[in-house]
Amino acid sequence: MDKILEAVMMSSYPNNVKQGLVRRVIEAIKQPMDSEQCWSMLELSTKLYLMGDTKFKREIGKEVLEVYGHYHPEEFEEFFNVRFLLSLLQEGYGPAGKRSLYVLDYIHLGLQFILESPSASDIFSLLRIEVLRKVCERPGPKQCAKISKLLSQHPQCVPTGKHQTLFCQQLIRCIGQFQCISEGEDDIMEFLDHVNKVSGLLQKIWRAQTSSILPSLKELFTIISSTEEQEAPSNALASVVQYVPLELMDGVIRNLTNDDSITDMQMMTAISRMIDWVSWPLGKNIDKWIIALLKGLAAVKKFSILIEVTLLKIEKVFSKLLYPIVREGALSVLLYMLLSFQHSHEAFHLLLPHIPRLVASLNKEDSNSATSCLEQLAELIHSMFFRFSGFPDLYEPVMEAVKALPIPNEDRIKHLLGQNAWTSQKNELAYFYPRLASKSDTGKIGLINLGNTCYMNSIIQALFMASDFRHSVLNLTESNSQPLMTKLQWLFAFLEHSQRPAISPEGFLSASWPPWFSPGAQQDCSEYLKYLLDRLHEEEKTGKRIYQKLKESNLMPQAEERHYLNKTLIEKMFGGKMMTKIRCLKCLNVSSREEAFTDLSLAFPPSNRHMRLQSYTAVLPVEEIGPQIIEPPIKPQSQAMESPRRQRKHPVSGEPPVRLLPVETVGFQEAEGQATPFILRSDRDHVSLEAVKDPLLAFGEQTCGSEDSRSVPDLINYFLSPEVLTSENKYHCEKCASLQDAEKVAELTEGPHYLVLTLLRFSFDLRTMKRKKILDNVSIPLVLKLPVLVASEDSGEVCQNRNGFVSMVYDLCSVVVHSGVSSESGHYYCYARECTSTSASSQPGDGAQKSTSDKQMDFEIQWYLFNDTRVSFSSFESVSNVTSFFPKDTAYVLFYRQRPCKQSWAVHEAVSDAVRLHGDPSPSKDLMEAISKDNILYLQEQEKEARNRAAYISTLPKSPLWWRDFDRDKDDEGSSGGCGPAAGGGGSGSFHGLVF
Repeated sequence: MDKILEAVMMSSYPNNVKQGLVRRVIEAIKQPMDSEQCWSMLELSTKLYLMGDTKFKREIGKEVLEVYGHYHPEEFEEFFNVRFLLSLLQEGYGPAGKRSLYVLDYIHLGLQFILESPSASDIFSLLRIEVLRKVCERPGPKQCAKISKLLSQHPQCVPTGKHQTLFCQQLIRCIGQFQCISEGEDDIMEFLDHVNKVSGLLQKIWRAQTSSILPSLKELFTIISSTEEQEAPSNALASVVQYVPLELMDGVIRNLTNDDSITDMQMMTAISRMIDWVSWPLGKNIDKWIIALLKGLAAVKKFSILIEVTLLKIEKVFSKLLYPIVREGALSVLLYMLLSFQHSHEAFHLLLPHIPRLVASLNKEDSNSATSCLEQLAELIHSMFFRFSGFPDLYEPVMEAVKALPIPNEDRIKHLLGQNAWTSQKNELAYFYPRLASKSDTGKIGLINLGNTCYMNSIIQALFMASDFRHSVLNLTESNSQPLMTKLQWLFAFLEHSQRPAISPEGFLSASWPPWFSPGAQQDCSEYLKYLLDRLHEEEKTGKRIYQKLKESNLMPQAEERHYLNKTLIEKMFGGKMMTKIRCLKCLNVSSREEAFTDLSLAFPPSNRHMRLQSYTAVLPVEEIGPQIIEPPIKPQSQAMESPRRQRKHPVSGEPPVRLLPVETVGFQEAEGQATPFILRSDRDHVSLEAVKDPLLAFGEQTCGSEDSRSVPDLINYFLSPEVLTSENKYHCEKCASLQDAEKVAELTEGPHYLVLTLLRFSFDLRTMKRKKILDNVSIPLVLKLPVLVASEDSGEVCQNRNGFVSMVYDLCSVVVHSGVSSESGHYYCYARECTSTSASSQPGDGAQKSTSDKQMDFEIQWYLFNDTRVSFSSFESVSNVTSFFPKDTAYVLFYRQRPCKQSWAVHEAVSDAVRLHGDPSPSKDLMEAISKDNILYLQEQEKEARNRAAYISTLPKSPLWWRDFDRDKDDEGSSGGCGPAAGGGGSGSFHGLVF
């Protein structure tokens, strides 16, 4: 019979003819046969099955074997013996070099017919040993799948005891070497099927014997944490993790993160490879394990590992959002990585260039998955905006991309940030500031945030950019009687000369810390500035005056020099004076009191007090100052003739009425989110404006503003306008000896060198019993004219004299911005520029301002944006538009520098002389030595970090270039976002790139 069958199979007949002849042979062999004939047929069918060169031959061999197993069981059992199987497993079948690939399939086929035979136990025992030996030889995915299929259907063949643990570990090692070479979709699907069968076997073994789970996971971690492998282990290992019971997660993670034998390098390598598993398309719970390990590392304060891994992998995780098949898991990991990375903006900023393209791709996809992803992504982005405010130039394109998506409320944002932080102790992350390889391109140096200390950093940078103050501080002689000023000098010197991209102001913070401030909590920068200036002033005021440079000036009278030399540095730079007059409306008696100030706190007027300008002139009045002179309360009918926003007041007794002088803005002023530069031109008795292009159009569009817009001059005018004291706020008149209605008015009698304006945005809401913030946009002029009342004997000698008032011109030099809705939260950052006199040596005379005509255009002076460690170039346009794009980012503290005129020329001349005498400020020898040592130390730190990072990077797995995912999608107009071939969801090549 075997000869007949062999002849049929070797014939040249078509397969259908052969099939008919084989049927007859099969029917014949179902009949009783002698043992010798059975062996011959079993040998032939075994040869056909194992060595057949066509699928047809193998199928015929299989069919004949099955017939003999059913109809001749004794002969089959005798043929299918232990010795024969051992030979097949160890030596193979067929000639050398052409061993059969179907041995495991053959054994699997025969096992079903000997399960009840006496030899079954011996065969199972043999297979338990042989399958362990097989997996130790590291077979490929197809052979491992065959072993898994065999053991899944015949669990009696699974190794037991210690061998079972070893088998699981070796099988995991096999999975770690799986690679899919082909990029064909059918081949990829076959590969995934093989991997699923192998990992499915592990699941069955673990369910039956839970004691083998932990040793298996230990082996898995050993594989992925190895830093010696030439190639990274396969992402197919992700299929193993999905079957680990989640109830074991806490214990496993706790053991890993507390194991002292695991080095940081190994842990970093392991978590990096796990994060790569987000691209595995068939895994479940993989994101949960990744997040659990990240949380575990945070619990044991392994912040350096978390930072390194996040910065290395977050862009790759983000790119996987393009693929619907892995989007859910990738998004979970991304959300945790970003929401937990709260000490620095670095991770979020890595994603900024890619967000607009991803949003566009998801919008094109138009699926439930894409819609859900967009909503969560928008929530994440706004949370990052909230946490890392102060980057308007960077965030503007992202804001444009997500403008149509829902915006979460602040409570939701705080909840997200609160539940995902690595630690609630913010000081634990104070020193993990953004890693900057070198100084900013601006040449400026940032300040490290020491835990909600942005309020201090912004103020220090504003003071540092006040060049006259900075030069004065740096030229001071160190004095033990002024420890705070000395620390400020050291801080300024490091900001001037350090090679570091950012320095820590820790020493200055501890010295200048207001005692009522809570450590680690956000504070009011204006409150800090007032305290700092007061401390510096009081230190010097005790008798240890150190600024004596003005003695060299002979431009001021001796009496005025003595008066000026009595001032402290803070008074010289920030001090001004104000006269407050109160006039009783019954007896007309006027009392007055002059007070010094270092800043003006400007409240917001009620909406009915704010009026739109109806016209504009050469010198542009934004709003006139409230009446400076109070007239007797007669002729009430005259009030009807006045502007509805003000009332004519009465002159102080004995003084004639004078012409009222408005606060004026000059030049480049923001209005309605736009700005146009103006050229300053000096005339005999005023400064006029000239638009660079179309003057009429520029004035009309840029300075008139909307009806509800506010400006800094509006707030100053409101501050200086008369206040009626009546009802419960009546004035106690000494002459009347009783409470009377009165009017109070403030007049500036001495303008500070640096005018500091604080916009009082924070108020207490009696309805909600909470502090709230006024979010009104306030236009900020580049140049401001401030009226100052001067003595009559000096009125002829000062610039811009008008009936006793002088118009002092101030240039904007710094704007501290608060981002947030409460003084107890949010973030501060600072815009600043260098404002110096270009012609300080030529004294102006007779009201002409030579420095103005020679000065570089205001809008051409470079602006900088200081945001803690980050310093970047900026512009006045950014200053002007920041609130338009980011409604919670509002100007809070403004620094203006006075332009020199005759009244203040001595101050400017003294400062200029000091600069000319000493050149650039030169710190003391000790200070310069400290800076030099720190610069050397920084260079050594950089070299060490570069070596360590190079060694670390060389051990990490070489993963596919994540940005190709974006490149594929960028220009494909026909794709459907994450579903089409270009986005990685359809084509075989993109699918291969996704998984492998």
